[in-house]
Amino acid sequence: MGHLFNKDTFADKTVFVAGGTSGINLGIAEAFADSGANVAVLSRNQEKVAAAVDKLQSTGANALGFSADVRDMAALTEAFEAASGEFGSIDILVSGAAGNFPALVEDLSPNGFKAVVDIDLLGTFNVVKAAFGCLSKGGASIVNISAPQSQIAQGMQAHVCAAKAGIDHLTRCLAIEWGQYNIRVNAIQPGPIDGTEGMERLAPTPEARAAIESALPLGRYGTKREIADLAMFLSSDAARYITGAVIPCDGGLCAGRK
Repeated sequence: MGHLFNKDTFADKTVFVAGGTSGINLGIAEAFADSGANVAVLSRNQEKVAAAVDKLQSTGANALGFSADVRDMAALTEAFEAASGEFGSIDILVSGAAGNFPALVEDLSPNGFKAVVDIDLLGTFNVVKAAFGCLSKGGASIVNISAPQSQIAQGMQAHVCAAKAGIDHLTRCLAIEWGQYNIRVNAIQPGPIDGTEGMERLAPTPEARAAIESALPLGRYGTKREIADLAMFLSSDAARYITGAVIPCDGGLCAGRK
């Protein structure tokens, strides 16, 4: 299947992807770069930042990278100001930093619970808060990356379920408050996506993968490009009247098991 967006769909746009050096988020950064955008990525690991920037630049994209923790507001603010100083105001912000590990509640320490909430939920708040002054007021788009666990309770995922549910409601609250600035805020709930660290942790064996696929209405894992296409749609003029939406992209997972 061909790409849904051409090489200049996002020409002259600046995209900032927090958590954008691996997995789904790097796939989103690559897709926007392929469609002409200036792209900045951010994550904690400097080696991953450098590798992601090299990969983006190797395709001819204008790309910058920043090493910062989404729990560090000062570092985030500095990164956004540097990116907007280089590329101009930020038109599209993707907040996708996340942490996950399976654990039963009785085995989950308060610090373990807090770590996931701090990275996922507080991190999302910090990213959008730090970016606000650099966002284009001419129709900026924010896309937060959530997960099906925000609406489907799951064993060994209480910490993730709580954090992702918070992201969904934060998305709706931001849409209400920031509509006056012509900033749209939406969220995507990716289902099982191929080639991601998260799914390798949650389904580490062929048997576990097969069990997940057999329960999905579409019967397969999704691709990183399918998530990127939705992020691009939500950030395009085709979605100019969509804000406050939390959209599953999950092969029917949230609809129910077949």
